[in-house]
Amino acid sequence: MRTISRALNLAVERFLPNAYLFALILTLITLVLGMTLGGQSLPEMSEHWYNGFWTFLEFAMQMLVVLVTGYALAKAPIVNRLLSHFASIPKTQIAALIMTMVVSGVLGFISWGLGFVGGTLIAIEIARRVRVADFRLLVAASYAAVIATQPVSLALTAPLLVNTPGHSLEDKIGLVPVTETLFSPTMISAAVLGFFGVLVAFIFMAPKDAEVVSYSAPSSAGTSQGVSNPTLATRSATSSGRQNSVSATTVAVDDDPEPAQATVSDRINNSRLINITIVIFGLIAITTYFIAQGFNLELNIINFIFLIVGMALHGSPVKYAQSITAGIPAASGIVLQFPFYAGIIGMMTGSGLIVLIGQLFGSIATEATFPFFTYVSAMIVNVFVPSAGGQWQVQGPVMIEALGAMKVAPATIVNAISVGDMTTNLLQPFFVLPALGLSGLGLKDIWGYCMTAMVVLMLICGAIFLLVPVLGW
Repeated sequence: MRTISRALNLAVERFLPNAYLFALILTLITLVLGMTLGGQSLPEMSEHWYNGFWTFLEFAMQMLVVLVTGYALAKAPIVNRLLSHFASIPKTQIAALIMTMVVSGVLGFISWGLGFVGGTLIAIEIARRVRVADFRLLVAASYAAVIATQPVSLALTAPLLVNTPGHSLEDKIGLVPVTETLFSPTMISAAVLGFFGVLVAFIFMAPKDAEVVSYSAPSSAGTSQGVSNPTLATRSATSSGRQNSVSATTVAVDDDPEPAQATVSDRINNSRLINITIVIFGLIAITTYFIAQGFNLELNIINFIFLIVGMALHGSPVKYAQSITAGIPAASGIVLQFPFYAGIIGMMTGSGLIVLIGQLFGSIATEATFPFFTYVSAMIVNVFVPSAGGQWQVQGPVMIEALGAMKVAPATIVNAISVGDMTTNLLQPFFVLPALGLSGLGLKDIWGYCMTAMVVLMLICGAIFLLVPVLGW
């Protein structure tokens, strides 16, 4: 596995463009496929593209809120200290790898946004302390751990969407409770087996001592206390026999106490009373929601909980606002690229490519193999539509329609699409953008590791969905 991952890394260093160009290239590929396989003209495809650009703005904002509130939560002082504590435990590369993946997986279970951000931060802090650990490996492992635990994540989008009143397929499948999706035997098995499979893969991929690229702490002032927040990384080539390094510049967040000669505006900005009042008001709203809805986790309530808890842990309005502001740069890739992927969704939907893919796999699937082929088709579609929620919106109706008279539960389709989307997120660079922004690494630094982990995850999850009909899951 070490040899395979190194070969992939060398290949992508030569051929792989950056993540934004990846989105543009996929746009052109979709255009060609829509005109050839979909029979659309160039003006028609351009119309589908433009219409798609603005279709998922609400959903894009929800994704952005997940990311920045997850970042702010991870940067709260008490959470920051907790991450630093975990980072101080490992002493070897394997121990560092295991600690990084376990912490990232736990955070990913709570929320993919928190996992991507908090997991990257713990990877950076561990790499800073454990000089024998490869920085690139830890960042890639953190991302892969979050991906592997997503089948049971409390913020997994598609299961939350189909459990939200008014979702687009409610008239056909009703509301699907999370006991049939997130907490089903299928998803629990995919998360547990997938995580351990990926963990073992990364242990085998760990570079030898002479090949380790370590984290290099910045030599100048300007670092923050606790978990560092690098925004720029450069690799320095070294002479033979010496260790390579990745150095990063950190951005300090002002956590100094209120100045002695505070103005009225300063006191208002740092008012704990205002902060506590809003937090209490938010907790009342959360409590009211759960009293009325039961334990009904959907995207909006997850985001709202992260917002209120983050405000509570930061203590004052201005500190929380500063943390949100600090997290925005890590989301810049999403802001720029999500409209292009929404445009791709528009072209795939308008040209009928999604229907063609669904019909292709539906035509060759039997009742016993339908979950597996749904999983495979979801992996393919996710390369062009890198969002579980957005993908469910366009692929879900097609696969539900393809079910016909088959006795396959709608929840199984939700699960297969969610896990398929999750698997090729290790290929599609969209959701790794926050990790790259925080670590200062490039896609080329980690993509070989992620690709190898994806193959392992495909084998595990593919086997699970082949067994779903047999086991009655």
